[in-house]
Amino acid sequence: RHNLLVISDEVYEHLTYGIEHISIATLPGMWERTVTVGSAGKLFGVTGWRVGWAIGPAELIQPTLSAHTRIVFTTNTPLQEGVASAFEQAVANGFFDSQREEYERRRNRLMAIFDDVGLPYVVPDGAYYLLVNAAAIKIPAAYEFPPFIEERGPNFKLVYFFIKEFGVSGIPPTEFYSAAHKPLANDYIRFAFCKTDEGLEDASKRLQKLKRYLCARKSS
Repeated sequence: RHNLLVISDEVYEHLTYGIEHISIATLPGMWERTVTVGSAGKLFGVTGWRVGWAIGPAELIQPTLSAHTRIVFTTNTPLQEGVASAFEQAVANGFFDSQREEYERRRNRLMAIFDDVGLPYVVPDGAYYLLVNAAAIKIPAAYEFPPFIEERGPNFKLVYFFIKEFGVSGIPPTEFYSAAHKPLANDYIRFAFCKTDEGLEDASKRLQKLKRYLCARKSS
């Protein structure tokens, strides 16, 4: 109807929890208008390798390849060979199943941490991020922020507060919004649970300190 072309980011295709990933290119009439993007960095936990791929019909992949040649130029051969070997072994040794189970366990641990401190979140069905609603946190009115944080707005200030006061870092999701819609994400922080067990336990201890700021909000 609208003659759409789709670029589908499916780098977390194997990291789903309780649901099956369905590629949009497999839906009726979508193969010929879809470029599906994948990433070895996300699939195998080797983000520093910078190896990815694009799958689609020749008439879409050819201009994609032309752009890639002029922007990235190439990816080194040894790492491409490493990714190919990983694919060959992953199914045989059950890698994707064990990876999914491991990340689901870590997801549940991080959710339990925020349940304990009293902050709600969106339960993720895939990937390895938890979007936490920190609207209940009351930052002291006189709290000082450096100018480069002050100018970025309330979401950056919220993330900065978590880093400085609790030693726990997240991503300000307003970075993923257009200017007109940034306020929608001002109260949220994105945390990753692709961490070691020790790292998650350390975060649990550090986040206990935020309860004093929740109490300040509730008593006002």
